[in-house]
Amino acid sequence: MKILILEYATALGLKDPSIYAEGTAMLNGLLDDLKDKNVDYLISDAYIEVGNNCNNPIGLTGDLMEWLDENIPNYDSCFVIAPEEKFILYKITELIEKKGTEVAGSSSEAVMKCSNKYEMYESLKGKVPVIDTERVFFYDVDNYRDFNKAKVVKPADGVSCSGVTVVTNLNEFKEAVSNLQTELPYFLVQDFIKGISVSVSLLGSGKEAIPLSLNSQNIEFSESGIDYKGGYVPLTHELEFEAKKVAKKAVESIKGLKGYVGVDMILGNDVHLVEINSRITTPYVALKEILNLNLGEAILDSVHGKLPSKMTLNGKISFCKDSSGLKIKKYE
Repeated sequence: MKILILEYATALGLKDPSIYAEGTAMLNGLLDDLKDKNVDYLISDAYIEVGNNCNNPIGLTGDLMEWLDENIPNYDSCFVIAPEEKFILYKITELIEKKGTEVAGSSSEAVMKCSNKYEMYESLKGKVPVIDTERVFFYDVDNYRDFNKAKVVKPADGVSCSGVTVVTNLNEFKEAVSNLQTELPYFLVQDFIKGISVSVSLLGSGKEAIPLSLNSQNIEFSESGIDYKGGYVPLTHELEFEAKKVAKKAVESIKGLKGYVGVDMILGNDVHLVEINSRITTPYVALKEILNLNLGEAILDSVHGKLPSKMTLNGKISFCKDSSGLKIKKYE
C-alpha cells in the first residue's frame, strides 16, 4: 500500500506560529507511526526540515488542488489533516474520493456535515446534548437583541477557537460579527456555558466508534477572542463516563465518520457537545505516546472496519504550543 500524508499547514508553508506548532507535531507523529510503510508526504520548501529519513518528502510547487488532481491516483490511501474553515477539508476530501483513492479518515459527506456546525447541531438534536444554537444571517444583525446573558459568537464553518468571541452586549456583538471570516451568509450565536473545555478522541469505523481518551483543553480568554493553548491527556473527571458516552453516540449518529475523530465538549453541571472534528486533532501527538497500540496503524484499520479490541493508556502527557513548536512532557 502506498500512502500519502497531507498536512495542510506544512504542505502550503503557512507561517502562523500557532498553526505551525500543531501541524508539524501531527505530521511528525504520523510519519513516526507509519515509518515502516511506504509513505510520501507533501511539504513546502519553508518546512523542509520537517519529517524524517524513513519517509519520502514531496516538495509542493504550485496549487495544491491541481497537484492532487494529477497525482493522488498514484496513491492507495491518503491521510488528510486540514482545517474545516472555508470548507478546505471537505474540498480536499471530495477531490480525493472522486479520484478513486481511499481517504484514511471520514467521508466527504461526513466532513461537510461537521464543517457546517449549524447542520451538525440540527442533525444531533434529540440524540445528544448540544448547546442551544441560533443561526443569525448577516443582513439581520441589527435586529438581534437577546443579551439577557453572555453569548458566544462563532462562524458556522470555523476551526478550533478561530473567530469565537464571548459577548455580553450589542456593541460587543456587532464588533465580534464584523471580525468574522466565513464562506456562509450566516453565523452562530450560542449560550455561554460555564465549565471546563475538554475533548474526547475516538476511532470510528463509519458505523461504530470507540472512545480513546478524555482530554483537557487549555483555553485562554481575552478581549480579542478565545485561543487554544494545549492541554493534557488523559483527564480524569466525574463526568468522564458520560462524556465518552455522548461522544460515541454523536460520532455514530453521523454516517461516514471514520478513522480518528475528535469531539469538543464543555463539562459543567452536565455534558454539552460543542463540535465534532472529522480529522486528526492535536491530542493525537500525546495519545500515540501512551496508547498500547500504534495509533497511525489503528486509524488505517478503523477505516477498513476493524476497531481495536483492547486499549490501555500508560501515563499522562501535557502539551503546550508556542512560536517554537509544541512542547510535550510525559508523566508516569
